[in-house]
Amino acid sequence: MVEVIRLRAGDATVELAPAVGGAIAAFTLGGADILRPTPRDARDAADVRRFACYPLVPYSNRIADARLAFGLRQHPLARNFGNAAHSIHGVGWQRAWTIVDATSASAQVALAHEAGDAGGWPWPFRVAQTFALAAQADGALLSVRLAIENAGTEPFPFGLGWHPFFPKDADTTLGFAAAGVWENDTTQLPVARIGVPARWRFDPPRALGALALDHVFESATARATIAWPARRRAADIEADGALDRRVVYVPEGRDFLAFEPVSHMTDAFNRAARGEPRTGTRVLPPGATFSCTMRIVARTTGPGA
Repeated sequence: MVEVIRLRAGDATVELAPAVGGAIAAFTLGGADILRPTPRDARDAADVRRFACYPLVPYSNRIADARLAFGLRQHPLARNFGNAAHSIHGVGWQRAWTIVDATSASAQVALAHEAGDAGGWPWPFRVAQTFALAAQADGALLSVRLAIENAGTEPFPFGLGWHPFFPKDADTTLGFAAAGVWENDTTQLPVARIGVPARWRFDPPRALGALALDHVFESATARATIAWPARRRAADIEADGALDRRVVYVPEGRDFLAFEPVSHMTDAFNRAARGEPRTGTRVLPPGATFSCTMRIVARTTGPGA
């Protein structure tokens, strides 16, 4: 059985599963799911891909062909996503995190990655994830902070983010603004940045319906909102300015979506090594730290809210 930390504030609850990729297993408000609930069999199997949310560290999305170009070298990475040709989402989501501290409404978990760990990130780092749940007048605020430290003697490229999943009903609406979006090839690598076309525009908010998406939207720093009118719930997603991209994943025919605040585009490090600008790539010097925060505000909506 996976060890779970339970946070409570007002009528909101959060369940954390540090040993399963530092993941969130549940976030509810008044008994209604705000994040996609984790099925019992996924908890028992520690299947992180079916959990409610997990951290993306030290990068988001895909690194092409599992090879990272940095510092005039090519670093091989593990292909860590089934039969996919690329590496995906870093190493944090596939490692057991340890509990540093936990109270009734907050917790901190941590991970130490050594260079050469199975999984293939070439540089050592330490990362902490801090959770805080607070009641609000019409709901609750879940704040999550990631802080990464370079524990080695060489600089390395990095990015941060989260992969939260939300329920998707027949009436679910999504609202957020972005200046551009990347079209992808058949392996989900970006090929062209375009203005957001009408079919992918969510400003103003609109129902998702049968739309399918798996794209990176850029210059998207304002608050986003996901609403479930029939369930009288809504969630506002906010993030620090460093997290200026949103990966929107809406698989066809499924009952969930992912809305991911991230700091860089897909395959950013390789594209930066080729001299491309504005990829979102950051470099962390030895001993340096960097942090960012995501906030999910869960609200009751409708009459009497």
